[in-house]
Amino acid sequence: MLLAGSMNAMAQSAPAPTEATLPTVVVREKAEAPEGKDALRASETRIGKGQQQLRDIPQSVTVVTEKLIDDRNLDTVKEALKNTAGITFLAAEGGEEDIRLRGFALQATGDLFIDGMRDPAIYDRDTFNLDRMEVLRGSASMLFGRGSTGGAVNQVSKAPRLIDEHQVDLTLGSHNYVRATGDFNIQTGESSALRLNAMATKADNNGAGASLDKRGAAIAYRNGIGEKDEFLASLYHLDNDNGINYGIPYIAPTAGASNRVLLPLKPDAYYGAASDYSHSGGTIATLGHTHRFSHDSELKTQVRLGKFERDQRSGAIRLCTMNTNATTGVVSNPQCPSAISLDSFGPDTVLTRGNHLKIQDMENLYAQTDYNTQFEGLGLKHELIAGADVSREKRTVYAARSAAQGGVTITKPTTTVGTPDDGAWVDESSRVLRVNNEYVAQGFGAYVQDTVQVTPHWKLVGGLRYDNLTGDYDSYSLPTDAAGPVTAERYRMKVSELSQRVGVLFQPTALHSFHASAGTSFNTSGDAYSLGASNVDTPPEKSINLEIGAKLDSADKRFTTRLAVFRSTKLNERNTDPDRPVVTLTGRRHVAGFETDITGRLTPQWEVFGSYMWIPVAKVDNAAPCPATGACTQGAAGERIGDRPSLTPKHSGTVWTTYQLTPKLRLGAGLNFRSQQKPTRVDWSVPSYVTADLMAEYKFDFDRLTLKANLSNVTDKLYADQLYPGHYIPGAGRTLQVTASLKF
Repeated sequence: MLLAGSMNAMAQSAPAPTEATLPTVVVREKAEAPEGKDALRASETRIGKGQQQLRDIPQSVTVVTEKLIDDRNLDTVKEALKNTAGITFLAAEGGEEDIRLRGFALQATGDLFIDGMRDPAIYDRDTFNLDRMEVLRGSASMLFGRGSTGGAVNQVSKAPRLIDEHQVDLTLGSHNYVRATGDFNIQTGESSALRLNAMATKADNNGAGASLDKRGAAIAYRNGIGEKDEFLASLYHLDNDNGINYGIPYIAPTAGASNRVLLPLKPDAYYGAASDYSHSGGTIATLGHTHRFSHDSELKTQVRLGKFERDQRSGAIRLCTMNTNATTGVVSNPQCPSAISLDSFGPDTVLTRGNHLKIQDMENLYAQTDYNTQFEGLGLKHELIAGADVSREKRTVYAARSAAQGGVTITKPTTTVGTPDDGAWVDESSRVLRVNNEYVAQGFGAYVQDTVQVTPHWKLVGGLRYDNLTGDYDSYSLPTDAAGPVTAERYRMKVSELSQRVGVLFQPTALHSFHASAGTSFNTSGDAYSLGASNVDTPPEKSINLEIGAKLDSADKRFTTRLAVFRSTKLNERNTDPDRPVVTLTGRRHVAGFETDITGRLTPQWEVFGSYMWIPVAKVDNAAPCPATGACTQGAAGERIGDRPSLTPKHSGTVWTTYQLTPKLRLGAGLNFRSQQKPTRVDWSVPSYVTADLMAEYKFDFDRLTLKANLSNVTDKLYADQLYPGHYIPGAGRTLQVTASLKF
């Protein structure tokens, strides 16, 4: 894909400047440490719109480099995100991971980006084409527009470089895991290069109950690297034909208990139907041009078209219990007990299989241009960034007709705890689909930010963005007992919003940078590509993030510590009015805490990456109002005033360290941890967990062949990785993977 290239690589490989070229490469100090593929530490980013030093951004940024991704064998974006603090996952009804940062949704609001452009896609992302991943924490609507309450995630693609360098990896592991990747970089001219990345992965089980079968390829071409005009073109394709573990239920520890615990089952146990699957994929084409006016001014323009699809046939697993409908008196599952707990749980316990669908297509078109310049005005130094973007997003969602509507009604057979993966199958191909709803959104945004150096050690930052959005939603419905007629409802949302960012930087030395900042964000009713009569006229939610932090480098610039204290507040959260069928902005919540990253080399042999977040304060300040009659209701996520918000653990983080024991042998170890947290709409919490990983890597004499072994979740810890009120998706159990890497 189009790729924000590594300036470090350009500095090493760009051609000597001539009169026809404008040298734009920043020459680094000799003390600057290697980055990207060669180190866990990073000092630059493009997540702030333009190439910037991390020390010049007045917000916290965590960078997961390619080396960390390779060291820990992180083959999905979800796994890579788990290697940063503050990230949790909702096991959403549709099966997509709803990613949370500081307890606020990311994926549901489209806050994932590829090379600075929005990536609100419906596919399961892979890391085979990632150079690194950047996590910007706190409100960021001034940079990206809608969303960005908890932060934003930027996936940086691998870029063509002016060298000939190739690498092929083959990984074999538990559950018949096989993964092959190839990374081929070819210099095609004095200032042009081609890069090709390819991936194929298969496994009987991912360690958490889902099979894997995916393939991907990405090709990118850059011409004019380091020259006045640089052009980029790329094409990316990913195809997932995976299985799916939609989720397994919690259970009461004793009869009549109100809390719930995890089932004592192996995490790789699969209780879905053999016909369940999760097929998804995407194709992304990007064109880009960078014009360099001088060594400190450039205009970068990108246009991207993406087409995505998801066809998911699955279902939540539930404990089979007898239920009586209070209105009709009809008894369901009369063969099952009225209640079940761990006291009566065993191999003969019956489980039911749900029948959930999520079938949809998506087509996105984006164009954006970003201008960066440095100049002196009124006796002060300025670093100005400005830009504009336009977008068109279209999503089509399909539903299955029942037998009464001219389709089929599929019922999945039950199973028992003692017979996982029993091979039960239903004919998914017999379903008759129809269009359920369509959403088309068009948007325009423009922003400007200036960083002014008012004294040798002080900088002031101020930014403003304007967004205009229009969303059209069409909902189609059928009678419950007939194939027609089709009835349609149409809703239109219009939004115009301003977002702000202000900050101050104090940089007393080249090694120390301190900042304080405030930024706003907004979330529209159409963030999830859905509108209705109750929310179409609801104004956007608004949030503000306050932060004080520091970035401290060691004297040799090989080790960095980042520190920050923050307070993020959702000022007017959406809730359903108890007396009227409308959504109101009556909610309010906030979180406050401390976070730190440590990255780099403590000694030439000892390298460390750590990311930790502590959120001691997390509170629902206001929820849905009480109805005129009856009891008070809970808020939008089932939370009451004074509650700690769901999916917001007090402690979360990761640590990874490696030591070069001999010139050929390197050893590594790491931990991932989350303290207890609540699923949405419940009053109990799932337990905390800590998982441990080990790594050993050996380089052979000719230094081109490396053999690496990864043992993940060493203790085979049972834990809930993604949470929902009625079910959870377990984290992967103990897995062993061995990778052979050949460079040539």
